[in-house]
Amino acid sequence: MKRLAALCCLLLAACSEGGDHFSAAPDTARQRDTAPIQSIRVNKLSPVDLSPLDVAYFPVDYPVLKMSNPAVGGPKARVIYSRPHKGGRVIFGGLLPYGEPWRLGANEATELELFEPAVVQGQTVPRGRYVLYSIPGPNEWVIVFNRNIYSWGLKPDASQDAFRFTIPVQGKQEPLEHFTMAFQPSTGGADLVMGWDDVRARLTFLFKS
Repeated sequence: MKRLAALCCLLLAACSEGGDHFSAAPDTARQRDTAPIQSIRVNKLSPVDLSPLDVAYFPVDYPVLKMSNPAVGGPKARVIYSRPHKGGRVIFGGLLPYGEPWRLGANEATELELFEPAVVQGQTVPRGRYVLYSIPGPNEWVIVFNRNIYSWGLKPDASQDAFRFTIPVQGKQEPLEHFTMAFQPSTGGADLVMGWDDVRARLTFLFKS
């Protein structure tokens, strides 16, 4: 009887220890749910930028058109720019103060390449490469073509400004998280549409061919 009682005591103790051990075990599923997101390992060769570089062509998607139809002819215009994201910030009138120059993107200066002359607001713009920047306002933007190409950031030198155009802006549009530039075909040419958050602006290019 004493042996049986001792055995029962041992079993009860083991169950008690097992229960305590189980309750103290880490809840791995909960840890996975609450663990902070790990940042991507830094690429030591060349870090990935948070504002990726992008290209807008006219005709739209020109490289794809060229591969599917070699007789399509050459491109007329191309914009190379970076795409910052909103990230919950107030963009126009906040992050980008009204009346101050903005590089129309991030990092390297935004560049426009015209592969043939274009007419913009009655002015003939020769073929070539230009830095694009803007001076945003609540109702209109000034778009500047500048000759200081292959540059980073924006330290505008007005002596190198080639053209200035004033365009209206539209508010209360569908919000865009990332800054976007895209060509849209229009009569006789294309509109370069610039959009971020709920604001849109467009600059019209006319091409002779």
